[in-house]
Amino acid sequence: MNVGVANHGRASWRLILLILLLAFVCAATWFWRDFSRFGVKPLRVDAAGESVEIGKGTSFKDIVHQLRAQGLSTASPFYWRLLAERMRVAGRLHAGEYALAPGITPAQLLTDMAQGRVLQRDVTIVDGWTFRDVLQALAKADKLQHETTGMDDATIMQKIGAPGQKPEGWFLPETYAYVKGDSDLDVLRRAHAAMTKTLDTLWAQRDPSVPLATPYDALILASIVEKETGRADERPQVAGVFIRRLQKNMLLQTDPTVIYGMGASYAGTIHKSDLTTDTPYNTYTRPGLPPTPIAMPGKPAIEAVLHPAAGTSLYFVAKGNGTHIFADTLQQQNRNVACYQLKHCQ
Repeated sequence: MNVGVANHGRASWRLILLILLLAFVCAATWFWRDFSRFGVKPLRVDAAGESVEIGKGTSFKDIVHQLRAQGLSTASPFYWRLLAERMRVAGRLHAGEYALAPGITPAQLLTDMAQGRVLQRDVTIVDGWTFRDVLQALAKADKLQHETTGMDDATIMQKIGAPGQKPEGWFLPETYAYVKGDSDLDVLRRAHAAMTKTLDTLWAQRDPSVPLATPYDALILASIVEKETGRADERPQVAGVFIRRLQKNMLLQTDPTVIYGMGASYAGTIHKSDLTTDTPYNTYTRPGLPPTPIAMPGKPAIEAVLHPAAGTSLYFVAKGNGTHIFADTLQQQNRNVACYQLKHCQ
């Protein structure tokens, strides 16, 4: 046997094995770096506001296919699977709609899906809105199911668990978050529960001298205060005027109730004839409180009627700058009206 040839052959094999090992190491290094970059490289999100919707029962393979089909990623499904396995979330992805903020990475998206961080949207009920205003806002809310379409008020209240209740005033002005799949009835249910809890809590803490027989009376009066002024510092004063008028059996004589009673016939201006046209809401012709609230009062308005400011004023009139001037007597009120409304100041 030629020892030199044998040694040369073994050396050649060792060289080949070394080359193959180096190639494998290089390939493995390249693969790991490429895979690591994939996990932290932002997905292809063109603008804010984009989202991805994952349906119930969607498999991991189909989720990846959907992401690729939306053009969010061109990475191999194997990369997605390996990343999910490495993060231990492959079998824990939740259905739902997920926000795709610019800069979001595959790892961040998988974390959101594993933790069920579905995209939330907001709808706001504004202080002083009527129930019609609330329904219109819900009808415009994106990705909210509109189950109330075609329902009358009685049906809506029955559906949210408040049968026989008039809807006006019963939904707390606040911002409510919702997710895709929620309905307008879901939001109304939460807003009604929030108002009920708020009213019950504040009623229990009321000034015992306030001449209101029920929490609903407080809700009615609070809705009037809400419509009369948007200024936080004036609410207790306005409430005090109405409380004293009730105590003296005086007519409330408040324009917002007249306007509410006019309904669709109100065109932006109130006339003297409107003040003498009797409706259940005309507090110039009927004593006491109107039969229902006239709007959605916020918590501060409810607090104001249950803790009104002390004083002697029985009248107020708008000054034209967003504030009011208060008066103890009708004579003073007439002077204020002449000055601030008719511009005949003396």
